[in-house]
Amino acid sequence: MTDVKPFEKRHKDGSLWVVGQTFNGQPTGYWEWFRRDGSKLRSGYFEHGVQVGEWTTYDAAGRVYKVTTLKQMP
Repeated sequence: MTDVKPFEKRHKDGSLWVVGQTFNGQPTGYWEWFRRDGSKLRSGYFEHGVQVGEWTTYDAAGRVYKVTTLKQMP
């Protein structure tokens, strides 16, 4: 049996704010954050509740603004 569950949270106006999944209550896998206008703000991966790998930030037009590579925890 798996404890992976979809996760979704919305802005106060009802628009999608964040979507991802959790495992045993901690973020895991691919996650995305959105602005109120629906454009993607940021995306990246979690392992055991910790941000790992490349995280991408997008400008309001959806173009890549910057990519940050996070070091894995020992």
